[in-house]
Amino acid sequence: MSGLFQTRFASLSSRWHQNVRPLTRRLHSVRAGTSSARPHRLASPLLLGAVTALSAAVILNSTVHLDAEPKSKLEEVTEEDVVVDPATSIAFPKTLRIPSKAPLPTFSLVGVGVRTVSFLGIKVYSIGFYADLSNPNIRVSSSASPEEKIDAIIRNSACVMRIVPTRSTSYGHLRDGFMRALQARLLLTKQREPLTPDEELLAQSALRKFKTAFPNTPLAKHEPLEILVTAPPEDPKQARPLIIRDMGSVQNDWLAREFLLAYFEGNGISPPLKQSVSENLKDFGN
Repeated sequence: MSGLFQTRFASLSSRWHQNVRPLTRRLHSVRAGTSSARPHRLASPLLLGAVTALSAAVILNSTVHLDAEPKSKLEEVTEEDVVVDPATSIAFPKTLRIPSKAPLPTFSLVGVGVRTVSFLGIKVYSIGFYADLSNPNIRVSSSASPEEKIDAIIRNSACVMRIVPTRSTSYGHLRDGFMRALQARLLLTKQREPLTPDEELLAQSALRKFKTAFPNTPLAKHEPLEILVTAPPEDPKQARPLIIRDMGSVQNDWLAREFLLAYFEGNGISPPLKQSVSENLKDFGN
């Protein structure tokens, strides 16, 4: 009996090595090729892919779809093409091209910084702020303050926040941090410019949809999360979309604007990011 068991085990092991392991390697290779600056996922690609697809199928009802390009179409990234966050040694490409069925501009890296938990000093994630700096609707003087330049960019052009965790975490953990910042922004908005009941209702609805867009799955160390805000639509009746890449989107002007501004008002969510962006925008403007 023992000999028969060993024979069957050896046969199954041989089949696994012949069929499953090559497939696993191919899956890792394909996923690694979806972004020139994106490292391998540490979690199971089959599990994350299934959860992401399910989340998108349930919550995403947008005309904007972000699709990864085949590896052969991606450009090789060299050291000259990236900026390294000095606090974490995480590299960010100087330009970001996001494949999409809807045309998107080429995004330029404006600055990088680290998000820390202040009372512990723990580095949570590095973040890169990208924007379409060639958008002609950005009308700001070169002598304007850094805050005025950042505000003009956010309000008039497409922007991307590329968030890269310094350690393994979860989408839920990042989501909770975003929600705390956005709830604070909503209170601040109401203090500055009282919202009408309808405006507040729309903002609260957008926050709920934003919260549900994140799956309850792990996010591996150094795995980028990209959140895109498109430029304001030409039709003023259309709301501005905020897109969590490959997971979902929310169309709401307040949410799209305030998510970005939360990183820069005052010290912002990441003071090093604001400092980096402000320094790089010294000569920007007309």
